[in-house]
Amino acid sequence: MLNIAVIIKLEPDFSEGNVSYNSDGTLNRAETKNILGPHSAIACNAAFYCKVKYGARISIGTMGPPIAETALEQAQLLSDAEELHLYSDRLFAGADTLATAEVLKNGVDKMFGGNKIDIVFSGHRASDGETGQTGPQTAWKLGYTFLGNVIDFDIDLDRKVVIAKRLISLQGMDTIIEELESQLPVFITIDPSYRSNFNTVSQRLAANKLRKEGTKQSKDYKQFLKVFDSKKLDLDPKRVGLPGSPTIVYRVEKIPRAKTNRKTEFIDPSNPNNITPVTTKIIQILGGK
Repeated sequence: MLNIAVIIKLEPDFSEGNVSYNSDGTLNRAETKNILGPHSAIACNAAFYCKVKYGARISIGTMGPPIAETALEQAQLLSDAEELHLYSDRLFAGADTLATAEVLKNGVDKMFGGNKIDIVFSGHRASDGETGQTGPQTAWKLGYTFLGNVIDFDIDLDRKVVIAKRLISLQGMDTIIEELESQLPVFITIDPSYRSNFNTVSQRLAANKLRKEGTKQSKDYKQFLKVFDSKKLDLDPKRVGLPGSPTIVYRVEKIPRAKTNRKTEFIDPSNPNNITPVTTKIIQILGGK
């Protein structure tokens, strides 16, 4: 049986427009509305694909304050995961990507009672950091082959290999799709363009059944939840949180909202006389007569 891990993140809901920061420049998550990151949701969909097609079991992990439980709940809804991990300790506060990877690496090692994880999925990046570094750094700490920007994949269970397609973007060149094989275990960051495709009736029926199961289990997600602090993860306090973070936040500034230079005019389409001036103006802008 395939053992699948998904690393997710609770992220600020930037659509609300209100993000709070602490005096040291770190994000104040307690005062900021948060959601399961959109890239994390795509990683959950990739794990769900493995469950439907290969009968995999799924464990989902996240680092954060207790409120990060909500991200795990949403992730279980998407993936029908058997296990949820929350890595929560005040020692983890202020961690950069390297210190976060240290926690996540030890968390993955604890999944399914310490059994080997075949594939770790994560999102392409997080909206509150935009670095795209946590995935590769966690893969490095785990000693797993790293595959980034994956848009499609299949698994050969007999040979224990993953066949993946990934996007390669080079400056001044067209985007290239690279196809490669790698022995398991691997760490995969899923590209935002990834979509799960269930091509047979049996797969679609299985997906529908498992989605219903995931919906039911997410309503009682706490029975699947395990909480780990730094001691349970066997972590060195000097390698996590601010002490373990070589990145220094010098200053955080709010980006001012751009001034609008557009005007909106509402036209009543029920009166034909109102439409003629509009169409005439469009034709003139397009270079017509």
